[in-house]
Order: sequence, then C-alpha cells, then structure tokens
Amino acid sequence: MISFKQITYALAVEKTLHFKRAAQQCSVSQSALSTALAEMERQLGFQVFERDNKRVLVTPLGQQVLDKAKNIKLQLDDLHRLAETQKEPLSYPLSIGAIPTIAPYILPKVLPAIQSEYPRLQLTVVEEQSHVLVEMVKNGDLDTAILALPYQCEGLLTFEFWKEDFYWVTHKDDPSYSNRQEITSQELDHDRLMLLKDGHCLKDHALAACQFEKATDAHGLRATSLNTLIQLVAGGLGTTLAPEMALKQLIADDSKLAAVHLNEESPHRRIAFIVRPNYVRLADVEHLMKLFKEQLSSS
Repeated sequence: MISFKQITYALAVEKTLHFKRAAQQCSVSQSALSTALAEMERQLGFQVFERDNKRVLVTPLGQQVLDKAKNIKLQLDDLHRLAETQKEPLSYPLSIGAIPTIAPYILPKVLPAIQSEYPRLQLTVVEEQSHVLVEMVKNGDLDTAILALPYQCEGLLTFEFWKEDFYWVTHKDDPSYSNRQEITSQELDHDRLMLLKDGHCLKDHALAACQFEKATDAHGLRATSLNTLIQLVAGGLGTTLAPEMALKQLIADDSKLAAVHLNEESPHRRIAFIVRPNYVRLADVEHLMKLFKEQLSSS
C-alpha cells in the first residue's frame, strides 16, 4: 500500500525536480527518500520519475499519479486540521502569503496586534507574486493568502476586507503638480508614468484605473518594487501611481514628493483573503480578516 510518507516524498521531488533538495525539504536523508520512492514505483509497477546524474523528469503516467497524490495529501491535511478546529482560535501554526505591493505596508500594522491577541499562533509569512500564491493555496502549501482584486482565482474562495484608491506620486517641482489635490487619468503625462514590470498585478490595476491599454515603460524601466519607483520619482525621472496603504511608508520622510488622489471610478483595487473551498479552518481566516480590517481602519 502506498504510504502518506511516500506521497509526501514524491510531491517534494515533483516540486524541486531534485532528489537531494527534496530530501532536505522533507528532513530525511537522500537515500531514505530514494528507497521509499523506489518501493512506491515497485508497488505501482511503473516509473513515476526518470532520473540520471543531471536531472529528474516526471513520466506521463507518473504525472497522473502525482495529480491524484496532491488531492489525497490535501484531504489528509484537512483531516489533521479538523482536530485543530476544536482548539482556541489561532493557537497553532498558520501560513499566510501576501503580494509584494501589500506585504510591506499592511503586515507591520497588523502583526503586532495579532501577536498580542493570539500569542500562541505560529505564523509563517510568504511574500510572492499573485500567480505563485494562488497555486500555493490551491496545492495546500499555504493556508491562505492576501491578494489585490480583480485577479483570476478560479477554484478558490475570496473574502474581501479592504478597498483603496491609487495616488499619483510626483516631485513637487513637477509643473503638473501645482499643489493640486485631484488628478484624472487624462491629465497624466503618459510618457513620464513609471509602473512595475509585467507580472505585477499592481501594474494591471493601475492601467485599469486609468483606462490605459498599456504602459509606455518610461526609460525602459523594469522595476520590481514600489520603493524603486519612488526613488526614481524623487530623482525627477518621472511619476508613478501608488496604493493608498503604501503612501505613508513610501513618501512621508521625503519633502520633495507629493501624492495626489487619482480621480477615477473607485475603488481602484480590492484586498482579499483567498482560501480553498474545503478549507476546514475558515473561522481562523475570519479572525484574521477582522484584525486586518480593524488595524487598517485605525491607521
């Protein structure tokens, strides 16, 4: 009979495509992992992995086995979580993901309150782009994650807890600024607008809020963080759009910069937790959402 241990080892190899790294991930020796997987393949009667000294490949039939193994592991993990639902809320390990345009701006406001109210909670935080977090939640590698909507989350539940607008960030010497409080997308200088590189949902949300089909990529920019964009704005190289939650951290200490509300249909992005439909600790996500909303409202 195939064991849960063998399933765990096989999924680790699929993820890493490397027996040594998979063994390290599972905290076992490489020989123990290899022996367990060889026995699993013997019981199945076919190879799940093709391996040599240079690489590991998943066989077509092996991929079918691994797809079923993922579902089995998720169901077994949920069985273990059922027992935890009888404990005090947020009193056991919990993993949460957040995208880079949310994590640095929201977590410092919320984590101290979570640690104070739930001191027994063992929280693991992963910062990744949206598509990575969606897959991690689907595969059970994360309990939940925080994304900015709209985003394709097919097969997952989304629970919105915050809404916000974008602000145009510019140098105060910019002639277009003139101490204004509002600006429309038509008034923005498209050629000087700097946004994150493709793959960051903040860029897509900013373009949608402005009703722009695409960005001009001023200066051939391929920035991966809001902090980089803000430094470029401070240097007079252009302007950018930033979410409201990030403004205080990004520009509060720089007297050369100004933030002007983007006067377009609101909200410009919605913040939500995502979870699997059969996730058994949904009440804990609800506790988290309440804390996040309280802390954001008071900041």
